[in-house]
Parts: sequence; C-alpha cells; structure tokens
Amino acid sequence: MSHQKSREVVLPIRMTPELQAALDGMCETWRRDPAAVPRGLNCSQSKEGAFVLTAAESVFVTLPGACVVKGLGAIELVGTEPLFEPGAGSKTLVLRDTEEGWRFSVKFVPPIVRERNTK
Repeated sequence: MSHQKSREVVLPIRMTPELQAALDGMCETWRRDPAAVPRGLNCSQSKEGAFVLTAAESVFVTLPGACVVKGLGAIELVGTEPLFEPGAGSKTLVLRDTEEGWRFSVKFVPPIVRERNTK
C-alpha cells in the first residue's frame, strides 16, 4: 500500500509591523548566535541567500484567522480555508523571505485512510 507524501500549501498572510520586526529580530539573532534560536524553530538560508524560518508542530498553535508561533508572535492569515486536513500529521510551518515578500506555507502529511473493513 502506498502512502501519500507530504504536501505543502502556501497561504496568504497579512504582514504587520510587529511580525516584520519579530522576523527581522529572529534573523539577526540567528546570524549572531544560532544557539540562541528557541527550541522548535529552525533558521537557515536558501540557495538564493534568503532567510528561511521553519517551526515544528510543538511550537505553534492555529486559531481561526491566525497562527501563533512561540518566540515569534501571531501571523494573521488572509482567508478562512483550513491550514491542513483534519487528522494530518507532521505539521511544519515555513516562512521564506522572497523577492515578492514573505511566503508562508504549511507542510503536512495527509491522514492515512484505510479502506479495508469499511463494509
């Protein structure tokens, strides 16, 4: 039986001055002392030299219209669609600094649906 691989869904966010300051601060902290980045957050640099912040499932909570990341603050989501499917696992948030602005995406593994014994 083959299982689906992880999916990545890009979602629009509303960039606030507070969120921009928190992201800039996290980037500076990471550049100065990578060990100072809070546990559950991972910072890196893309091939193009852009800052990438990854948050593990243990450091964020999703609310209607927002996502709150420990050590970073609230990310206001534009739209009302769900971030991921109910029952999804291995959820990760990814924030990328692109030329067009910050790109927010959610990576997750869809729930496994077994069709045996469904009679």
